[in-house]
Amino acid sequence: MLKRKLLNVLALCLLVLSPLTSSYGQTPYTKGFDHIGLTVKDLQASTSFFVDTLGWRLTYEDKEYPASFVSDGNMFLTLWQVKDQAQAIDFNRKQNVGLHHLAIKVKSFEALDKLYEKLKEHPGVVIEFAPELAYGGPAKHMMVREPSGNRLEFKHSPAR
Repeated sequence: MLKRKLLNVLALCLLVLSPLTSSYGQTPYTKGFDHIGLTVKDLQASTSFFVDTLGWRLTYEDKEYPASFVSDGNMFLTLWQVKDQAQAIDFNRKQNVGLHHLAIKVKSFEALDKLYEKLKEHPGVVIEFAPELAYGGPAKHMMVREPSGNRLEFKHSPAR
């Protein structure tokens, strides 16, 4: 099992580091993410999670949609309020097609540990697992669900 995971990680690294041409010699039409949009059950709780707990900046609010636009200075998320909270269906990563999780870089092991302590205190956050070695290391990661249930991975990969 560990051998297969390591091979998958190696294959992903080779893919990322390979020249940006397809198997047909074509260059991509795209150049990275512009932003990620997440539907949330509780816009206020999810916005608070990103702004108050993670230290992101609220860049804009659309009270009519409603939506919050948040950023850490490197990544930009749009949080969209689900239309009817009572009718909302929780995402199941093993049963539904869609976003399995969003992986967010953390600047150091110390920051990851401090974030873990802060997340333990935030109402509505579910911690799937505390910081641990990812695939045997040297990277460490943890997995949580923010107050609306979106699955987030926080990860630090030291320079080699």
